[in-house]
Amino acid sequence: MSRDRCPRFRYSTSDGSVKQHMAASQQATVAELREQVRQLQQELREAEQKTALGELVGTTTHEFNNVLTTILNYAKLGLRHPDEPTRTKALTKILSAGERAARLTNSVLGLARNRGNEATPTPLPTLIDDSLVLLEREMQKYRIAIETSYETQRPAMIVGNQIQQVLLNLLTNARQAMPQGGRILLRVAEDSARGTIDLTLRDTGQGIPPDVLPRIFDRYFSTKSGPDETGKGGAGVGLAACREIIEAHGGKIRVESTIGVGTAFTLKLPAAKAEQLAGPAGKPIAQLGVGGAAHPSAASA
Repeated sequence: MSRDRCPRFRYSTSDGSVKQHMAASQQATVAELREQVRQLQQELREAEQKTALGELVGTTTHEFNNVLTTILNYAKLGLRHPDEPTRTKALTKILSAGERAARLTNSVLGLARNRGNEATPTPLPTLIDDSLVLLEREMQKYRIAIETSYETQRPAMIVGNQIQQVLLNLLTNARQAMPQGGRILLRVAEDSARGTIDLTLRDTGQGIPPDVLPRIFDRYFSTKSGPDETGKGGAGVGLAACREIIEAHGGKIRVESTIGVGTAFTLKLPAAKAEQLAGPAGKPIAQLGVGGAAHPSAASA
């Protein structure tokens, strides 16, 4: 067949209808894929939060056992010795142990139930204190002293349970970086020029090598061979999830580290504005269980 007699098929695009259809189809596909990615990221964050909650339940179960043992032993002591000094001592110890149990109950159940996704004005010192209750026994076991410096009480505009997940992850990482014990400083300050409330967590651990530091926020990257004896760490998703949560709040997470000196993470979170403060204040941890128990400002070794 000669070239002149070869049939030719042409599509007219003078009106742009075909191109427009293809462009619209591509845009719809991209939008659908983005929505699927968003949903998967949300599901992953929820799964990570449940994992963190499971780890905390395992940690606090031992502490509840210690609390119950104290209560039972002093109750028996008070019954065996009816004299007033012994009974007063027994009741004082029982009250102290009961208040400790109430703090644990409030913190664990608050973390489990407070799963909303709406940002509210939340004081970071309150969130920190409640988080320290959950890790107090663990920090004492590994001889980690906790220091706090609260330079502002102005609330941040955050989803409390999500930022608490970040904080608990950073606290656990800091503890793991100090196998021989050490100190963690938690500082809350206001950066009025940038409109942020800054939470800095500084440890006296081993530090992060310079060649590793740029990769620590990469998903599935980890310097750990696996979970430690408490069942935490090694999956390589913790810091990546932390960064995603902070950036979803419109904030930033920064890290500085020196080998042999320690590491500092800073969370720069949006400060609550005046009109936002006029509404109901955020409650990062729901106060459940026995009421009236005060939260300690720090846990120490």
